[in-house]
Amino acid sequence: MPVSPSTRPTAVSPALDTRLPVVIQGGMGVAVSSWQLARSVAQAGQLGVVSGTALDVVIARRLQDGDEGGDVRRALEQFPVPAMAQRMLSRYFIEDGRAPGQPYHPVPKLGVTTSVEGLELSIVANYAEVWLAKEGHDGLVGINFLEKLQMATPSAAYGAMLGGVDFVLMGAGIPAEIPQLLNKLALHQACSLDLDVAGATIDYAVGLDPEALTGGGLAPLLRPRFLAIVSAHVLAAYLARDDSTRPDGFVVEGPRAGGHNAPARGRPVLDDDGQPVFGPRDEADLAKVAAVGLPFWLAGGYSTAAQVAQAREAGAAGVQVGTLFALCEESGLDPAIRKELISDLGAGALKVRTDPLASPTGFPFKVATVPGTMSEADVYAARPRLCDLSYLRTAYEREPGNLGYRCPAEPVHMYLKKGGDLEATVGRKCLCNGLTAGVGLGQDRRDGYSEPPIVTLGADLEGVAQMLAEMPGGWTAVEAVDHLLGR
Repeated sequence: MPVSPSTRPTAVSPALDTRLPVVIQGGMGVAVSSWQLARSVAQAGQLGVVSGTALDVVIARRLQDGDEGGDVRRALEQFPVPAMAQRMLSRYFIEDGRAPGQPYHPVPKLGVTTSVEGLELSIVANYAEVWLAKEGHDGLVGINFLEKLQMATPSAAYGAMLGGVDFVLMGAGIPAEIPQLLNKLALHQACSLDLDVAGATIDYAVGLDPEALTGGGLAPLLRPRFLAIVSAHVLAAYLARDDSTRPDGFVVEGPRAGGHNAPARGRPVLDDDGQPVFGPRDEADLAKVAAVGLPFWLAGGYSTAAQVAQAREAGAAGVQVGTLFALCEESGLDPAIRKELISDLGAGALKVRTDPLASPTGFPFKVATVPGTMSEADVYAARPRLCDLSYLRTAYEREPGNLGYRCPAEPVHMYLKKGGDLEATVGRKCLCNGLTAGVGLGQDRRDGYSEPPIVTLGADLEGVAQMLAEMPGGWTAVEAVDHLLGR
């Protein structure tokens, strides 16, 4: 594909892999898109994607659970700065795992300035997940980030690039600065991203100096291709108009996709079930996306071979698929939750709501209705409000040069004390803890309370229902790829 010299240093990627997948396996939740899932999809000749959300806590908790099978330790043996990897093992690895009910040791919170320990953990964790996904094959592996998690992005992206990631995908915002960030990280150069700060009177940024952390001396890295996840052709055209912001392609995501959705355009309208009403204005004009001249993939409701064919007929290079892979054997979902989801799907009882309030980001968020999870009002009400992982917290200015952090899902009195609005706290769920619990890594509190999970899936269940009818015993990632390609 054509690439401007100003957006990709030729010294960094002289042998760039130009393969384009038909199927992109979505980067879902917290560790739902596990390295095992991404590796299987990549080995099947498509783009396997690991979720880059909260990988520092995921890897730290796997180590505290004893690192069954030794996978994380095997990856860290290959980390290019051995002393950094050893520091992470010394801090978090517990031989034979933590005792039942013992709380996980906390990890440093990310901020506009993050401790060296926090940055090292982020780098090492993202490296490990990508390295494991790429181990033993030459297939394509990507990582998915949320633009909303700005404070995590530089260190996470650097770790993934040290692991050899082929693609970076990012949505939930306007990722205009990411192409230049990747350019600099490929050369181990100091870099920064502008930070959104409520009430800011001066500019703020979150940065990373790779050589200060690694000691320098590392060879230039492959600069991965960047796919911006967008919901509107207007944003695609905006990002592509300048060399500094132009991605290498787009994932065009409709409102049926799982996870976070773009808010409905125009005046907000809710249906009788309290879900946002999406209309024609919320569908991208694919002809205008195609006119931008970059490859694109369609996401949100493309889970059958016929739908894949329709997407390609519309000019797309292929599709991005989430739910079909979230329910396959290699998914990172807790096995008991995945079994419940498949059982409900087979009985026609599985429902997915677009919750306009659940996410602290204020974006609509898809929530699967599963007994015992925060999809149930009584489970949500029984959970003590707290914010200890804090990935979705936002910065606000106390005074010029002095920042505080707040999250609408934290205790209401604390949020109000920090200048937040009461209305913003209504219905907010702790997605950080809930999604982490959904992959079997939920925190056990000292008072005996364990974090309840939350599960997100896409609204289009017809394709997965068809897959279940064909394979009532469940399916693997390879079988999902074959299903999508009509093989």
